[in-house]
Amino acid sequence: MKILDKYILKTFLGPFLATFLIVLFVLVMQLLWQTFENIAGKGISFSFILKFLYYTSLSIVPQAMPIAVLLSSIMALGSLGENYEFAAAKSSGISLQRLVRPLIFLTLLLSGINFLFLNNIFPYAILKQQNLYYNIKKKKPALALIPGSFNSDLPGYQIKFDEKYGEEKNLLKNVLIYDLSSSKGNQKIITAKRGKIISEEGSRYMTFILYDGYYYEDHTKTTRSYSKKKNMPASQATFKEYEFNIDISDLVGDGALDEERFKNSYKMLKLEQLNDTIPILKTSYNDMIAARAGSISSITDSEKLHVYHDSLQPVDIDTTSILANFELQDKIGILNGAKTKMNSALTSVKNNVTSIKWKRKTLNFFDSEYYGRIALSFSCLILFFIGAPLGSIIRKGGFGLPMILAIAIYVTYFFGNTMGKNLAEESSISAVLGSWISAMVMIPFGIFLTRRATKDKGLFNIDAIITPIKNLFIKFKSKNDQ
Repeated sequence: MKILDKYILKTFLGPFLATFLIVLFVLVMQLLWQTFENIAGKGISFSFILKFLYYTSLSIVPQAMPIAVLLSSIMALGSLGENYEFAAAKSSGISLQRLVRPLIFLTLLLSGINFLFLNNIFPYAILKQQNLYYNIKKKKPALALIPGSFNSDLPGYQIKFDEKYGEEKNLLKNVLIYDLSSSKGNQKIITAKRGKIISEEGSRYMTFILYDGYYYEDHTKTTRSYSKKKNMPASQATFKEYEFNIDISDLVGDGALDEERFKNSYKMLKLEQLNDTIPILKTSYNDMIAARAGSISSITDSEKLHVYHDSLQPVDIDTTSILANFELQDKIGILNGAKTKMNSALTSVKNNVTSIKWKRKTLNFFDSEYYGRIALSFSCLILFFIGAPLGSIIRKGGFGLPMILAIAIYVTYFFGNTMGKNLAEESSISAVLGSWISAMVMIPFGIFLTRRATKDKGLFNIDAIITPIKNLFIKFKSKNDQ
């Protein structure tokens, strides 16, 4: 390896390692801050917290590496330009392409490492991190309850409350509880203005203490007819304080933090596993659509809406002329029957629309994850061809201006990537387009910067805008002087 190549690599690797560690630390701290509430104060040993941070760091590496490549390329090339080393190299007949050639090979290597990381280590890290996080939360299940929505994690209960407060986050406001645990099928509803949760580590029970509330229980088996339900007794009462226990032994298990409860999430699978799973999900989704379409066709008798000649070409039926052959009472009966069938078809569609959307969205999750990982592995190369020419143009090293430019560029890249992923998950665009939409924006920008840097031009040619305007004023002035 030539001395020049060693010097260029040394100029790049120093900022790269520094920025990579800084970015990794910032991203890990951001995630830790979001999850700290569910980790702190649970009696978790420090070794398990370190293990959680370790798996979190592994899952963040694929995101930190492209940012580090972008920032270090701007800093390295900007420093070479700021110290007039570019000018010295060009005076010796060394072009920009020759200077960055070792960095291109290094970036290709980093892209390959990022791909291997995304395919092998990232799924493993997500598997361990998510299961560890779930098991840590279950050390005190009260902290896993989310305000503002129904919580169905507790077996046999649907619990909703407006706010969770207190030092231990175990005090509740405006509690609504549906008790579904009765083996007799009785309907039980409890409301309270305030509540308190008591749960001890290792205990198989969670205790709820409710204050200033209302209790209603319908002593009716679900198998009875409506007329019998109407005559069955019910009990109701107001209370100042009401206490009951919930068995959470199945929820907390044996308390092993390393237990793996979830293994088939789309983020926990390798690319080959995703590739094998996607066709199965597509077949299941298509079968579901075909079954629902067949059900609607059967309800509406849609195959009878056309009359077929010997040529099997469908001919639209004139319903007005057909109805003219019936008496008024029969017409009413036919139209009511048609209305009933259409209402049944609409009810069938409404009942199935949620399940169909969720099945399609699940398929989109797997599709987006598959193409997203491939696109993310190329992000190191794409961002390098933006950062390197940009650094040679601005000719500024250090963490000042390069940091600002890198943040602006990566925010644009990240925003486009997130927007594309969300649109793909909602079926607004294909998963391929959603995964590569940021690259489609950034690649032309990188080509533009590379051309400007190769020709030793500035970021923008201000003279190309100012000169025509200046000439226009000169021409206008000369005409006035005449």
